Amino acid sequence: MKKSTLFFLSILFAMTSIAQQVKTPAAAASKGLTKEEKQVMAWIDAHMPQAIEMLKESVNINSGTLNIEGVKKVGALFAKEFEKAGFATEWVAMPDSIKRAGHLVASRRAGAAATSKKGKRLFLIGHLDTVFEPDMPANPFTMLNDSTATGQGVNDMKGGDVVVIMALQALEQAGLLKNTDITAYFTGDEEHAGYPREVTRGDFINRAKQADIALAFEGANGLNSVATGRRGASGWRLDVTGKTGHSSGVFTPGAGYGAIYEAARILNQFRETLSTEKYLTFNPGIIIGGSDIEYNDATSKGAAIAKTNIISPAVTVTGDLRFLTEDQKDRARVKMKEIVAQNLAQTSAKISFVDGIPSMAPTEGNNQVLSVINSISMDMGAGATVAGDPGSRGAGDISYVAAYVDCIDGLGASGRGAHAPGETIHLNQLPFLIKRAALTIYRLSR
Repeated sequence: MKKSTLFFLSILFAMTSIAQQVKTPAAAASKGLTKEEKQVMAWIDAHMPQAIEMLKESVNINSGTLNIEGVKKVGALFAKEFEKAGFATEWVAMPDSIKRAGHLVASRRAGAAATSKKGKRLFLIGHLDTVFEPDMPANPFTMLNDSTATGQGVNDMKGGDVVVIMALQALEQAGLLKNTDITAYFTGDEEHAGYPREVTRGDFINRAKQADIALAFEGANGLNSVATGRRGASGWRLDVTGKTGHSSGVFTPGAGYGAIYEAARILNQFRETLSTEKYLTFNPGIIIGGSDIEYNDATSKGAAIAKTNIISPAVTVTGDLRFLTEDQKDRARVKMKEIVAQNLAQTSAKISFVDGIPSMAPTEGNNQVLSVINSISMDMGAGATVAGDPGSRGAGDISYVAAYVDCIDGLGASGRGAHAPGETIHLNQLPFLIKRAALTIYRLSR
């Protein structure tokens, strides 16, 4: 028997088991769903083997951010699937200097004859790349048991991409995408976005501004929690100088304390002053000090030469700063500058900041979208869906557009070990997540 046949039979067996695990609570609550919504859910159950096959095929294409051809291959695979849902697709290329593959955009617009303007314009977010580059150990799609699979990017976020596509295909076959205005934007460099961001995220932001609601399909933290907020990320660099000399003179007025003591004072005061503020973190990632130091921003590598009997004249520290709102970020930066300015004797210091990914602050608009998702979960018999802890998530692509539209994230696949060898996906939860996504898109876009 051919390997492909064996694989299909194993998937069919697994999906039968999965359907038995997830259909019971939903079936009990079908009274909350319309006839059309029940049709969508039945189609998804019947087409789970195709969903797993799509997931397998995408996972087995290495699409590390810097693997330009691999990212494009995954984009081509998903483009064909979007077209089955009646979407027009295009590839947004990046200049060669950016050294990134580009982005896949799939869209369909409401016709001029649309009679209802009640429906929201939706912007669906995924990404094609993973953290696993071709020179890393291979981890192909593998069934671990009847409800769990492993593979590079299987959860983050090729599983989430499959959730989007299967949800749209289910709605299309039921005729429920007519007169909708939906754009799906799958970036090719979410894990390591290229610079300048004005180029790599410019088109992404401009298209999102034409929508009312953005839904992102990064990994789900369980079945009953989605993200109404995500922290932003930025960077900082601290440069400290001190008066050098023989170590026997350290602490004296003439010699002072040296750069290393001053750097230690600053970092410790950061910790003492700011570390208890909720959702605010700041982590020194690298510190280099000594008589002669070098640091390369581009490679994040450095070197130092020093002796224990010489007072260190220089220290460089780089780190990140994570925050839930822009106001929180700005206040933290002001306080950090104040601390840096309180120099020990015979030392000086300066700190600079660089913006990275903005935050997705929780808003009332986000909560209103959550209320729709919660009603769907209740109608499906899965219990309430609540807002997860914003501190449990880092920055993501949705943060670039959070200032312009209402946002929800965490609608994708569920699993464990994202970004690590052996990353897994919970296949027994995938049917529910696809169904919830389909009904969310349907009810918001009506």
